[in-house]
Amino acid sequence: MKGNFFVMMQRLGKALMLPIAVLPVAGLLLRLGQPDVFNIDFVTKAGLTLFENLPLLFAIGISGGIAKDNHCAASLAGTIGYLVLTSVMKAINPDLSMGVLAGILTGVLAGVLYNRYQNIKLPEYLAFFGGKRFVPIVTGLLCLLLGIALAWAWAPVQAGVNAAGNWLVTSGPVGPFVYGILNVIFRVVGLHHIVNSLVWFVFGSFTTPEGTVVTGDIHRFFAGDPSAGAFMAGYFPVFMFALPAACLAMYHAAPKDKRPAVAGLFLSLGLTTFLTGITEPVEYTFLFLSPLLYGIHAVLTGVSMAVCQLLDIKLGFTFSAGLIDYVLSFGLASHPLLMLPVGIFWGAMYYFLFRFFIRRFNLATPGREDNDDTGASTADPSQLATGYLHALGGKENLTSIDACITRLRLEVVNMDVIDEPELKKLGAMGLVKRGATGLQVIVGTRAEIIAGEIRELAKQ
Repeated sequence: MKGNFFVMMQRLGKALMLPIAVLPVAGLLLRLGQPDVFNIDFVTKAGLTLFENLPLLFAIGISGGIAKDNHCAASLAGTIGYLVLTSVMKAINPDLSMGVLAGILTGVLAGVLYNRYQNIKLPEYLAFFGGKRFVPIVTGLLCLLLGIALAWAWAPVQAGVNAAGNWLVTSGPVGPFVYGILNVIFRVVGLHHIVNSLVWFVFGSFTTPEGTVVTGDIHRFFAGDPSAGAFMAGYFPVFMFALPAACLAMYHAAPKDKRPAVAGLFLSLGLTTFLTGITEPVEYTFLFLSPLLYGIHAVLTGVSMAVCQLLDIKLGFTFSAGLIDYVLSFGLASHPLLMLPVGIFWGAMYYFLFRFFIRRFNLATPGREDNDDTGASTADPSQLATGYLHALGGKENLTSIDACITRLRLEVVNMDVIDEPELKKLGAMGLVKRGATGLQVIVGTRAEIIAGEIRELAKQ
């Protein structure tokens, strides 16, 4: 049961990445059209429209992401389900609003129904409506019934969600501190997107000058809410300064004769997190070597969130807390320059912390292992895919092949045939196993490309 639950949740986490990937273009359009930038109203409207329709985008993206073959029939079903559900609820009780949660709910429902009924056979006189055509129909009917039920059942839930969100937003440094720790911990198994979705898109509300009510830290920030950004600002010191400093510490910890071999690796990892805020490649270089160090990293991320809240630093992002988003959100931020000394301090703290732990416990970071192989990560993706497929037990051992930003998300038949040493020789930074079938292989930012190559090989 635990394994099945993990597989289901990792599939949801992966599906959430598709609609979230829309945010950078939405934020870019919204920001560039502002009066203090290019002052182009229709560009602002374009970005605003994407933000205002995030629930629908979630329904489309999640339904297609959960569907086993990512068929458009699942996304169509998610769209129909969302429109039916929200219209029924509004017709019965206009005060109800599920926001992004409605998109997540209908997306999951449509994806599950697609996987269950995509090949259903109906009587001959109804055969036209069988198979994949049946999925949008049954999704719409079920969402009709679900909308009627939620029109009465959702009111107390909405009150509870609003109360939790209001507490979190008004809790001072406590809420960001707890959230920052949970985000890093859940990142280990790729489930942090589920927590993020509540904080970034649901909790807290703000009424724009036009009278539109927006929710979630990201939407509120870009809509001009001066109190928004508390659940994003604390990531900037960690992502832009602390983790690159950790890369420098691991580089300096390597013997001098091996530093040239790992310099490119650490430079790539440091620049990736500094510019884009993609942190998993760095984090997985030390997570499995020193879980204690990763735990300290989680706590210090929470502390960074709390410190930025205490200093009234409000920063936002559409993708992650890297330099690109820092520049993008600078004009809307509160005290953005204060983040720089905080970041420098966090960078120094991480550098000396990592140097101490690596030397004190003789951690086998890249360059310090007996048999370092730092060339695998630069190999051609098709060659890597061949190696990964062999190390994973061949195509017969894989029942599902997916990927998120930095990891392969797999379902396997037999976990015992997985060749972990070979996977690490190929460049895998770590493995996460859940139950008998759930497996994640952390391979870096080329995960989607490698997964695509593995899928092509598996078809042969």
